[in-house]
Amino acid sequence: MLVEIAQIKVALSPTELVSIGLGSCIGVCLYDPFARVGGLAHVMLPASNKGLKTEYRGKFADTAVPALIVEMLKSGASARRLVAKIAGGAQMFSFPNVSEFMCIGERNLNAVLEALDKEKIPVVSQDTGKNYGRSVRFCTGTGMLHIKSIGRQIKVI
Repeated sequence: MLVEIAQIKVALSPTELVSIGLGSCIGVCLYDPFARVGGLAHVMLPASNKGLKTEYRGKFADTAVPALIVEMLKSGASARRLVAKIAGGAQMFSFPNVSEFMCIGERNLNAVLEALDKEKIPVVSQDTGKNYGRSVRFCTGTGMLHIKSIGRQIKVI
């Protein structure tokens, strides 16, 4: 099941959730290993408080994480059992004298980690940062996150 930019999707085992082209975006995967329910949000930006309105709850870290949890609970997951795996948050382009504002990948990562911490969801593994994009395949049957990057071996976390 494809999860496009700014989308949130939840599925039961044995469905696979896929996001392609995570550059500075973050793929947030939540999993309940007992219910075997998985969810994926393709987060584009850190915060929704800049006056930007959108119907896509998955667009911002601060709205995506709570919305993903709600959808997980609707599908039979328990908030107490949820764990997170995350990928993405790259700094895709290098410019001299770049301001913190332009470091979207790092800002996205920090916002996602803050949102997960606020919800008391542990991050059990991550593949984040660096300067290359990723595509992910999240298996709801096993909770494994397969990460593919151009010129690199597939990483499974």
